[in-house]
Amino acid sequence: MPKKTETRPRQVSGGQAKAQNSKMADLVEDYTKDIPLIKENETVKGKVVEIRDNQVLLDIGGMTTGVISGRELNDGLGTTDELKVGDEITATVIDLEDEDGQMVLSLRQAGREKLWETLKERMEKKEIFACSVAEANKGGLMVEVGGIKGFLPVSQLIPEHYPRVEGGNKEEILSLLQQFVDKKMDVVIINVDPQERKLILSEKEAVKDEQQKKLKKLKEGDAVEGEVSGVVDFGFFVRFDGMEGLVHISEISWDKVEHPSDYVKIGDKVKVSILGIEDDRVSLSMKRLTKDPWVEEAKKYKVGQRVKGKVTRITPFGAFVKLDDKVDGLVHISELSSKKVDNPEEILSAGNESEFKIISLEPEEHRLGLSLKALEEKSDKGDDGKKDEKDREKEKGESKKAKEDAQKSSKK
Repeated sequence: MPKKTETRPRQVSGGQAKAQNSKMADLVEDYTKDIPLIKENETVKGKVVEIRDNQVLLDIGGMTTGVISGRELNDGLGTTDELKVGDEITATVIDLEDEDGQMVLSLRQAGREKLWETLKERMEKKEIFACSVAEANKGGLMVEVGGIKGFLPVSQLIPEHYPRVEGGNKEEILSLLQQFVDKKMDVVIINVDPQERKLILSEKEAVKDEQQKKLKKLKEGDAVEGEVSGVVDFGFFVRFDGMEGLVHISEISWDKVEHPSDYVKIGDKVKVSILGIEDDRVSLSMKRLTKDPWVEEAKKYKVGQRVKGKVTRITPFGAFVKLDDKVDGLVHISELSSKKVDNPEEILSAGNESEFKIISLEPEEHRLGLSLKALEEKSDKGDDGKKDEKDREKEKGESKKAKEDAQKSSKK
């Protein structure tokens, strides 16, 4: 009978054991080095392995199973509408492991991040698209773009939708804006910030190219017909051909205008002239469609003529004198007397009438220079019958100073 032999475990030296452990560690490192370290809130790709009524299971690179359930299946992009086993989709990690050992994922959150990226692309492309107005506030409109709320400021509305309210009553502005709730508007994105969850849109920019084409067809001096869209202290706005322009208070009438509401009201049909175009701003004039009565009346005056006028206002640099219903002039302090005058009231008083001599006349600029001093002088000519050169230069300088002072006064 053969002799039984006993198999004893092979004795491994300390050096051999260390070498085996090192080899095993290397194998583990080689196996895991290409496995990405997944963290919460990161996005992962997975292959659909099972679709249930309210749940989708994903294979995450053979490492683990991911589960998407309930409202997390709705990404606002319709990803699950035609989803089938074998499809690869991207989801956001909500929890690394649930009680069943599965990774909890969200299509809704991943879709939102993807949507923000899409919005950035739309802004870069200046894409025009329609969005629905969800609500209104005093500053503008809240809109929805793929489930993300955005803001459309009042300043970015087109002229037809801009709520011009006399006096700027905020409640009236809000009332006008509320008419756009549940309606669609064509817009472009002008600012998007995913981190701040900020989305700003513009209706005005969406029609900018079309507006520019229209503006290029306009020429200074053209007459256009439109409707008064707003009346403010400094003038009134007119809408015409999808555009809007401002008639400044100084361009309403050749006469002095106390307030624009004395001439027009919202809804009035008016005819105006194109005064100027700067960027997308159009300046209009109503008075330039009629003859300037100042110019017409000034035709009866000429330099050197003696005239009578009534002093209407005294200023530190002279006095304003009314010659008739349309024309007035300025007597500069240097033209009040041949002697030095420190205060115009030493010579003239408001309300008094006096005789003056016209020394300069610029009808187009509505400027007429008057002089008392010229009446004092017996002669303004030299021995040879010509005006003395020094006197001529002095008069030229004084006339220039009078114009500058009058311009300063008119601005105040």
